[in-house]
Amino acid sequence: MTQSRVTIRDVAAAAGVSITTVSHVLTNASGKRIAAETRSRVHRAADELGYAANPVARTLRTRRSQSVGLVGDEIATTPFAGKIILGAQDVVRTHDAVLLVTNTAYDVELEQREIRALLDRRVDGVLYAAMYHRVVAVPPELRGEPVVVLNARTEDPTVSWVVPDEYTGGWDAADVLVRAGHRVLGMINDEDDIPASHLREAGFRARCAAAAVPDADVTVMFGAPNTDGAFEPAIRMLSQGERPTGVFAFNDRMAMSVYRAAAMLGLRIPTDLSVVGFDNLEIITEGLYPGLTSLTLPHYEMGAWAAEQLYAQIDAPAGAPVPVRTAKLRCPVVHRASVTSPPR
Repeated sequence: MTQSRVTIRDVAAAAGVSITTVSHVLTNASGKRIAAETRSRVHRAADELGYAANPVARTLRTRRSQSVGLVGDEIATTPFAGKIILGAQDVVRTHDAVLLVTNTAYDVELEQREIRALLDRRVDGVLYAAMYHRVVAVPPELRGEPVVVLNARTEDPTVSWVVPDEYTGGWDAADVLVRAGHRVLGMINDEDDIPASHLREAGFRARCAAAAVPDADVTVMFGAPNTDGAFEPAIRMLSQGERPTGVFAFNDRMAMSVYRAAAMLGLRIPTDLSVVGFDNLEIITEGLYPGLTSLTLPHYEMGAWAAEQLYAQIDAPAGAPVPVRTAKLRCPVVHRASVTSPPR
């Protein structure tokens, strides 16, 4: 007998109990006094027959679809942030549910259609995720639904969110260089007006100041956040008379340009120049020689945190207030061979 042909009536007949008893046992209904031996007999019969509960009927009965939606801009189509999905998925699985992922490609109309499709399927809640840390407005279609913003912030005080701790990331990047003995430092920053560029620079400068590094010995230059955009500012920075001996790049792609500029100027890494990146994209950090010290964005941890917070809302008793929570998760440093003490 196949799963599709096995019904709750078949399980009841095999176990020698009523259909109601089978329903109470398999749904673990509270307040029902059913002997342990009877419960065991029902589960054994269900297993032997290969019984699977009808998901549509279960949704109607429990008002749960055992599914969660993740609405993202480009997370599902990029190799950089896939761990966000994995972290959320692992938590959703512990709730015996599935994660339904949609990709909007920054298309507002497409996003509206995909949200409506998820809500039509009665998802139990929605993770509203961004590819990079920014401030977002939660779509009006999600008002009144359990929702958590992931890898972004929202100014809506009723919505929980989680982001990387960009400020501490900048602080930790400078800390790596300062602890190695560097006293003339530089940062190649993203020219875009986004939280990460502002906060990483603020953290970087704060750590330099805490180490009593004079402002005049801290140089920050800007470029597009890619290899082409970072090359020209890297050349300018490393051509200065009192050039930095330690450089922090906004991301690993920009760090590649620092390596290239150093090579063109005859500087050896890390002997003449120490470099720290951000993102820990292993195809870059381990592909460069020497390997690039970089900070890891906590994609997996953010996905898991957001899913746990979403289930705190989903599982809350009707009418019970659920505290709004926000989190900034630290970006761990992965040490490789691109940092050493400055040349004398």
